Order: sequence, then structure tokens, then C-alpha cells
Amino acid sequence: MTEKLPLYHKLAVITIGLFVFFYVLFLGQEILVPLTFSWLLAILLNPVVNFLERKKINRIVAILLAITLMIVVTAGILFFIGSQFSMFVDMLPQLKHKSTELAHKGLTWLSHTFNITTPKVNSWINEQKAKSMEGASGLLGTTLGTVSGVFFALFLLPVYIFLFLFYKPLLLQFIAKLFSSDKHTVVADVLKETKSLIQNYLVGLMIEMCIVAVMNSVALMLIGIPYAILLGVIGAILNLIPYIGGIVAIALPMIMGLMTDTPASALYVFLAYMLIQFVDNNFLVPKIVASKVKVNAFISIIVVLIGGTLWGVAGMFLSIPLIAILKVIFDRVDALEPFGFLIGDEMPDQATGIFSLHKKENDAA
Repeated sequence: MTEKLPLYHKLAVITIGLFVFFYVLFLGQEILVPLTFSWLLAILLNPVVNFLERKKINRIVAILLAITLMIVVTAGILFFIGSQFSMFVDMLPQLKHKSTELAHKGLTWLSHTFNITTPKVNSWINEQKAKSMEGASGLLGTTLGTVSGVFFALFLLPVYIFLFLFYKPLLLQFIAKLFSSDKHTVVADVLKETKSLIQNYLVGLMIEMCIVAVMNSVALMLIGIPYAILLGVIGAILNLIPYIGGIVAIALPMIMGLMTDTPASALYVFLAYMLIQFVDNNFLVPKIVASKVKVNAFISIIVVLIGGTLWGVAGMFLSIPLIAILKVIFDRVDALEPFGFLIGDEMPDQATGIFSLHKKENDAA
């Protein structure tokens, strides 16, 4: 007869287990982030590979063709953004002059409003500059390390994607061997639903991104913001990061409007982006994206923050599809079903009562 563990013992074990789990995720981010992205992209490309195989094309050739198509599309998007950014670089001296002018006006307003002498303000600015210069070498080393890590990850992504697609039968057979035969039906349902969820979610994100990019660019062009297309596309890409990305997407064109025109332009940008965000959140996301991923807003915000802490921007993007996959698994395991319900967006009917405590008290009386 096994002795039942007390509650505090279980909580301690769970807490230590979660700490070790997240610590391993943090330490292994350089390996796990490219692997996770590659796995998601491999699932996205799997229908293309299957289509080519049905056309009697060799499996290896089909995988290479699918990866090549992905690289060509990605390169086209990067080339477009790079060409727009190269024109933006020509405007940097003008923006620098304008920013200096705005900073001077801001300091003058600060001195008059809060009765702070100009020498004190200048002294504080010089002190901050000195601190920034002290940390410049460390920042440069971190930046170079990040850039090299990005290039390394980009080189590995096609290799990982190829291996995931090529060894798909082996991986599926491995998963089958982990479970007894009476569990295979449930496992097959989980894998099928996970594949469908990821494919629909990623395709939905791409469609949403294109629509938002068009709306952003048109709005900025009508307002008269320079490099409207570049800022509109960047805003749509940042919008892929739930909640946090939308704030940055609004800030960039507002700063551009403030530096190149009048404060009214920044206000117009804010109002236009608020309208676009309203359309996106209430029409595009529910119809295109959220219908594929049933995760409530409270859990979404938490997992986005956790993902950002563990894996940076990549973690913010990956957090939503990963938590949605966990929900699919939780919903199929009886012991974990309450956690799947907690993650989901299905609200219980409050009118019927949840615990029915009053009813039990009346019955007892």
C-alpha cells in the first residue's frame, strides 16, 4: 500500500520541476529556438511535399523543392524590405538634425515647466552619455554575437527542416512506440489536430500580416508619412508578436511623423493605427487566426511574457502556437483536462452556478 503524499510535498516537487524545466529552456535557447522554428515550418511545408510526391517526384527532390520555394519567397520579402530601408538610410542626417531640434525644445519646455535650470539638465545628459560610452564595448560584443547567432540559425533552419521532413516516418514510428496500441487512436488524433492547428495558424498569420501591411501603408501614405510602405510592412511584422508588438508598431510611425512633420501627423497616425487595430482585433484575428487557436487573452499575455523572458522576440512569437499545442494534448489527457479548460476561451455559464454551494447548504438543512 503506497502512502499518499501530502499537498505541500506535491507542490514542492511541482515547483522544483517547473524551475528545472524553464531553466533548461533558457540555457538551451540557442539550440531549441531554431529547432522549434524548423519543426513548425516543416509542418507548414509538409502539404507541399506530399503534393509533389503525389506527382511522382522523388521524396528528397520534393523536400528540396519545397525548401527552395520557402527560401525564394523569404528572400523576396527581405529584398523588398532591404530596398526600402536603403532609401530610409539616406534620410538619417535629416532625422538626426530634427531629433536634436526636438530634444532642445523638449529640454527648454522641461526647464520652464518644472523650474529646472538648463545646466542641471545638460549635466544629467552628459552623465548619461558617459555611462552609455562605458557600456558601448559590451553592447557591441553582444550585438555582434546576436548577429552571428542569427546567421548561424538561418543556415541551420533549412537543414533542420529537411531532416524533419525526411525523417517524418521515423519520428512518427518513434511516437507510436512510446504508447501502447490501445492509445494509438488518441495519439493519432492529437498529431492530426496539432498538424492542422499549426498549418492553419501560420497561414492565417501570413494572411493577416499581408492585410495589415496594406492597411498600414495606405493609411501612412494618406497622412503623408515618409517611407510609408517600409513602416507599414515593419508594423505588420511586429504585429505578429501578440500585444507587445502592436505597441511598437504604432510608436515607430508616430515618431517618424513627429520628426518629419508636425505633432498633428503623429496624432493622425495614432488614430489611424487605432482604427486598424480595432479592425484587426475584432474582424481579422477572430475570423482568420483566433478561430484556429483557442487560447484566452489572460493566458496569452502570460505565455508571451514568459516566452520573451526565456527566448526573447522568438519566444514571444512561438509562445502562442506552443501553448495551443499543449491545450490539444491537455484536452486528450483526463488528468490534465482542467488545465486545457483553463487555457481555452470557453467561458462557463455563471447563471447556473459553478460549485452550487447554496443548493448543497439548502439540501443539508
